Amino acid sequence: MSGRSLGKRIEQYTDGDIAIDVSNLHKSFRLPTERAWGLKQAIFNRLRGIKGYKEQKVLKGLNFEIKKGEFVGIVGRNGSGKSTLLKTLAGIYYPEKGKIVVDGTLVPFIELGVGFNPELTGRENVYLNGAMLGFSNLEMDRMYDEIWDFAELKDFQDQKLKNYSSGMQVRLAFSIAIRAKGDILLLDEVLAVGDAAFQKKCNDYFASLHGNQTVILVTHSMDNVRKFCDRAILIDGGEVKMDGDPKTVADAYTKLFD
Repeated sequence: MSGRSLGKRIEQYTDGDIAIDVSNLHKSFRLPTERAWGLKQAIFNRLRGIKGYKEQKVLKGLNFEIKKGEFVGIVGRNGSGKSTLLKTLAGIYYPEKGKIVVDGTLVPFIELGVGFNPELTGRENVYLNGAMLGFSNLEMDRMYDEIWDFAELKDFQDQKLKNYSSGMQVRLAFSIAIRAKGDILLLDEVLAVGDAAFQKKCNDYFASLHGNQTVILVTHSMDNVRKFCDRAILIDGGEVKMDGDPKTVADAYTKLFD
């Protein structure tokens, strides 16, 4: 299949049964340690060998493959690098070393409100989000009713988003993510959205995905890992520590806190 270019180190597959191939992936951030008040101070610091920042290495050579149709959980303690990994897969962050190869369209649900405009109506925001995900208006026309039916918010589609409650916004954003017909769904701690009835609806949806869509879920819920995932990857200190059976990985994660 053909696909859009995802950048120098995020490439597109043409065929095969692998949805995502991550090889030797590195990502670091620069954390400022002091401020340079003006150009003179900055030059003085540089001459003294003072960088004014320290480098935090978050991802340290990750390697793994995810097959098409797999439901994979990414787990790890806070600061382990799992959310950075998800944002790098989504193209929000750029890998400084290594490579990500993708076969299919990625649909991320990572941060609520990203891509939403509160001054636009729900209807307009659906099409805006679709455009940001790379879908045409015609493609969004085909998904439109399913998105609103799943969100159970069709009566509010022509109201401005600023009049939606936070819960309504979550439901709409989540419905766009799962009903936009992408090949790969990236999720960051979003299985529990809305009231109990809507949560059950979401759980039923995820239970139906096995083998039909590739899903990557970053979560702290080992219950969700055991319940939904075909496979789990434990990340600690920016490295893959375990990759395999979700129950075994969930148990290993729990032991990190003993």
